[in-house]
Amino acid sequence: MDLVNKQVTHKVFGKGSVIKHNDSYIIISFPSGNKRFVFPDACGTHLTLIDQRAAKLVGKMVQKARQERKEEELKRKKLEALQNEKRQHCLKQERLAKELKAQKTRKAHPCLHSVFWCKAQEQDDVFTRWSIFTGVIKSGKRKGQPRRLARINQNSACLLTARESDVPEKDRRILGVFMVNETFSGKLCVDGYIPAHSEYRIRLSEQESEKMLFWNYYVDEKYPRKMVWNTGRHRYFENIWIAQILRDIITIKKNSPERVNVERFFDYFCQMNQIGDGELPKPNGALMRI
Repeated sequence: MDLVNKQVTHKVFGKGSVIKHNDSYIIISFPSGNKRFVFPDACGTHLTLIDQRAAKLVGKMVQKARQERKEEELKRKKLEALQNEKRQHCLKQERLAKELKAQKTRKAHPCLHSVFWCKAQEQDDVFTRWSIFTGVIKSGKRKGQPRRLARINQNSACLLTARESDVPEKDRRILGVFMVNETFSGKLCVDGYIPAHSEYRIRLSEQESEKMLFWNYYVDEKYPRKMVWNTGRHRYFENIWIAQILRDIITIKKNSPERVNVERFFDYFCQMNQIGDGELPKPNGALMRI
């Protein structure tokens, strides 16, 4: 489109005439001198073409340019989001590698995990919020304050169990299990809530839970045949027991789409807790020793 000699108006410079233009700029001759503007963006904002046919065509050019810029901006944001996601993934892998390297230089405590007794009225909330309350201190100077589980950190898993009041303790069921959120530190926790990892978390169905009895795995070595949990919200739990539970959950979910996620959970847990191939014996909890 040739706009040379077309008449325009400007709110400040008044009437003028186009003397030159291309895809990037337009030069207008005003009584005060020649002025250069961005083209076609300036048309319809700073400049108004008097010729209505030319103004309509330029208006379409402006809309097209705006749409192209909008699409380019959308592409740029998508690319930035993808690059940021890749950076976060790399940082996550680096943190994991550093943690694993640090673990190799120190002996890990065998009981970095916790098992909780979940009451019936709180179970839905636990699995909706995906966090567990540690309970409160019953006596001493900190009575009434949230209990702090110092051993629990990003390597830890939380096992959730329940026992109905009308069934014996030996029938305590496993409801689910989750890895602790990567940023959590039991030593620094002040509100008593342990949040779950965003990915590694499992809730068993009622039918699956009935197949996963807690006392198949847990044992008090001082009283290896006793199955007693009279008081207390939680107990610390051993690495091997969590791994055994995850392995058995894989088995009961063998025909479920969730199997892949549980297998990934199992691999992640073993990596974080340095459990190698061949180190995982069969469950030998108190229920197995009767």
